[in-house]
Amino acid sequence: MFITFEGPEGAGKSTQLARLVARLTAAGLAPTVTREPGGTPLGTRVREVLLDPELDMHALPEFLLYSASRAQLVQDVLRPALSRGEVVVCDRYFDSSLAYQGAGRGLPLALLQGITHEVTGGLRPNLTVLLDLDPALGLQRAAARGQPDRLERADLAFHQRVRQGFLELAAQEPQRFVVLDATKTPDELEAEVWAAVERALKVSGA
Repeated sequence: MFITFEGPEGAGKSTQLARLVARLTAAGLAPTVTREPGGTPLGTRVREVLLDPELDMHALPEFLLYSASRAQLVQDVLRPALSRGEVVVCDRYFDSSLAYQGAGRGLPLALLQGITHEVTGGLRPNLTVLLDLDPALGLQRAAARGQPDRLERADLAFHQRVRQGFLELAAQEPQRFVVLDATKTPDELEAEVWAAVERALKVSGA
């Protein structure tokens, strides 16, 4: 069972992921938890580059760096855990690239999808939780956390395109995505996430 969390900046992914992991652990499922970019030594180094506010980066090398981190994560973490029959929970996956570098940066979706298929070997989540939020509010939340990273410093129009990209992806795959209103309280969202995960677990037979 492969679960991913997606959403614009400040949507509360980390909070809800941690709460889900606690619930899964309490249910005896002991999930493997990881994130993108990151999750491996290579991915962690790539993450530092990608989020460095001092770096100027074009859209294609940005996407290719994400893809390199993703390929390593799939080979070293995701596939081994899934082959052991574990539940895997990941903070972002390829949908973020389709939204950020596709809808946000304007790279051709077909190019991104083709490369993504190659680097993941076609590995797709069983369930993707999309926490949807107005980018203006999300950026306010992100700014309150401290020094903004390179992506958080992008203009509002970019983040609006990213949000629309996520919503379009969700509309194309309603069987995989569950879209939740990230303005709800953390407790309300936790309950909605858990309900979606329970449904997915039943479908998968876990």
